[in-house]
Amino acid sequence: MENILFINLLMVVAAAVAAPLLLGIVPRLRLPVAVLEILLGILIGPAGLRLAVVDSTVAALALIGLAFLLFLAGAEIAFDTLGRLIRPAALGFLLSFGLALLISYGLQALGIIESPLLLAITLAATALGIVVGILNQANETQTTFGQLVIAGASIADFGTVILLTLFFSRTSAGVGVQILLVGGLALLALVVVLTVQRAEHSKRLRTVQQRLEGNSAEIRIRSALLLLVGFAALAERLGVEVILGAFLAGAILGLVDREDGVAHRVFRQKLNAIGYGVFIPIFLVTTGMRFDIGDLFANTSNLMLIPLLLGVLLLVRGLPALLYWSILGGKSALSAGLFQATSLPFIVATVQIGVELHLISRSFGAALVAVGLLSVVLFPLGALALLPSRGEQVIVQTRNRNLNNGLRHEKSIE
Repeated sequence: MENILFINLLMVVAAAVAAPLLLGIVPRLRLPVAVLEILLGILIGPAGLRLAVVDSTVAALALIGLAFLLFLAGAEIAFDTLGRLIRPAALGFLLSFGLALLISYGLQALGIIESPLLLAITLAATALGIVVGILNQANETQTTFGQLVIAGASIADFGTVILLTLFFSRTSAGVGVQILLVGGLALLALVVVLTVQRAEHSKRLRTVQQRLEGNSAEIRIRSALLLLVGFAALAERLGVEVILGAFLAGAILGLVDREDGVAHRVFRQKLNAIGYGVFIPIFLVTTGMRFDIGDLFANTSNLMLIPLLLGVLLLVRGLPALLYWSILGGKSALSAGLFQATSLPFIVATVQIGVELHLISRSFGAALVAVGLLSVVLFPLGALALLPSRGEQVIVQTRNRNLNNGLRHEKSIE
């Protein structure tokens, strides 16, 4: 029995290795590695060649992968950036969610869907981890454009995770109880942040940490893993979604691990290596294995909904980026809208919850996952194509700076 379990895991890991190798060998195949991992999962899974199934071992590692993805997404939140750009980013999310609610309830009135609130929450999210990776490759994370996109995606991820936990928990607790539980978990996160920040002032602890972090003890990595597993376990114990606990753990890490230098960069590189090199690919390949093409084609009406839902996703997350027009300029604002409309991991999570709660059919869930796959393939390519050159960005930023200086000068004269 153990050999069979390891054979399934072997096939999953082989697909995870094959995805980046294939992209490296065939550079013209311009696909995000996450999409190829899911496609290879479909190929080796029950809907394809039937080389592997999702057994208990693979399922457990995939759940850890999902938690790690949310953990690293939370850790990518740039709180300094949020302080400067929180207003346009927050307004953009509120507009997104408002549009999503309006369209979703409209689709319900037409008899197209049955759970409008779940669909609205699903459509308001952004794949923060995927977007940050693409921005890193394009050297845009430190620009005003990149920071605004990350701020918008961070608020969208945090907002949708909270909303999903409040309204669609897999426990029987009411919304009021869920609010108390989420508030308690957030309060505990704040206590952890303050405790760690206070402990950092201890010279003895810092000396011990420096002695243990550069050898086989890897104390910072172990502490980060403890943080992730601790908050995920606590969320599970409280009846709150595990993804919220993982996301909060990542946000805590982002707040307490803000130092600069070689040690900090190496720590983040090691953490990313564990996540993106081990657990997250298993989650993505497993997502493909669970994706049943038969479910997708079982209902022709749901299959026909894919282009409609893709357009709705682009409208819901892309249109609010027009609020960035005065900050970024026209092309960059449109590019930001396409980045914000890129969504996949959260769609996968909500589909799993929706199917378990019998709020959506497996066929409709498969259509939503297909929409997420298409968004990850199409929208980042369009966003990078629209992104202006460095020179054009400097012109836009200089124009905005001169405009702000002129307004301040006029106010001083008055």
